[in-house]
Amino acid sequence: MLVLVATVILYVCGFVFLYGVIRLAVRHALEDLETRRPGLLRGQEAAAAQDRSFVRENPFVANG
Repeated sequence: MLVLVATVILYVCGFVFLYGVIRLAVRHALEDLETRRPGLLRGQEAAAAQDRSFVRENPFVANG
């Protein structure tokens, strides 16, 4: 009976531990995304501006 109780306690504690680890990993991933988002937006804006200037300089690219 003692083995059964110990097994159940360890089983439940394992799920609680895994829940905590997964929650921590998701929180860190979301924080990383928040810190990288401004840089990605700046990169996209720079790429769009470069594309517009390229099309202005080379109108044949846009069938114009």
